[in-house]
Amino acid sequence: MEFNFSTFVLEIINFLILIWILQRLFYKPVLAVITRRKQYIDQTLAEAQSMKQEAEDLRQRYENRQNQWQQEKQAALSTLHREIDAERKTQMDKLRADLEQERQKAKVTLTRLQQDIQQQAEKKALQNGARFAGLLLQQAAGPELEQRLCAMLLEHFTDLPEECRLCLQTLDAEALVSIDVSSAYPLPAGLRQKLEQKLGALINRPDVFHYHQNPELIAGLRIDIGAWVMHANLQHELTGFAEIAHESE
Repeated sequence: MEFNFSTFVLEIINFLILIWILQRLFYKPVLAVITRRKQYIDQTLAEAQSMKQEAEDLRQRYENRQNQWQQEKQAALSTLHREIDAERKTQMDKLRADLEQERQKAKVTLTRLQQDIQQQAEKKALQNGARFAGLLLQQAAGPELEQRLCAMLLEHFTDLPEECRLCLQTLDAEALVSIDVSSAYPLPAGLRQKLEQKLGALINRPDVFHYHQNPELIAGLRIDIGAWVMHANLQHELTGFAEIAHESE
């Protein structure tokens, strides 16, 4: 086969034209596509890296927030425990104070109850003593005891306070003063005379005496001069003894 230079040149020219056509119509578009594809991939990788970084930041913030929340929860629990302890102490102190107050009230109530029981017992004892003394005096009383009581009353006439003397001397401006004398037993004439002399000297004005017998006096006298009453009898003394029991309630 013979070498044909013209054919060789034409082949070279054809090859160069093919190269130009390929470069013009195929290589540059392919390079552009590859470049765009590479840019897209780089952008996607950059976005993925950015997303990964954001995810890492979010994870870090989440962990930090979780740690902070744990700290806040622990602080809140500590505060709650302190408040519960303080409230429990306050309630316990209040309960102790209430219990102490109730104990004091119960103590006062018990003391009053004991005092009432004691007063009732004393009252009962005084009443029984008064009844016993009344029964005993009723059996032991007699004209002799009544005369001794009258003698004591006559002796006390000289010891009356000045106010009593003035009141007796300034009785109603009546011409006649009525004096009622009650006794458990009939008064002897001598005692009546002494009594009239003593009262007449105190009143120092006309008077009239009325004598009555009252067994309820047991022994002794009751003298009524207007609004004034003078006692020297066992009934009055026993009544005063019973009143002491009543006042002790």
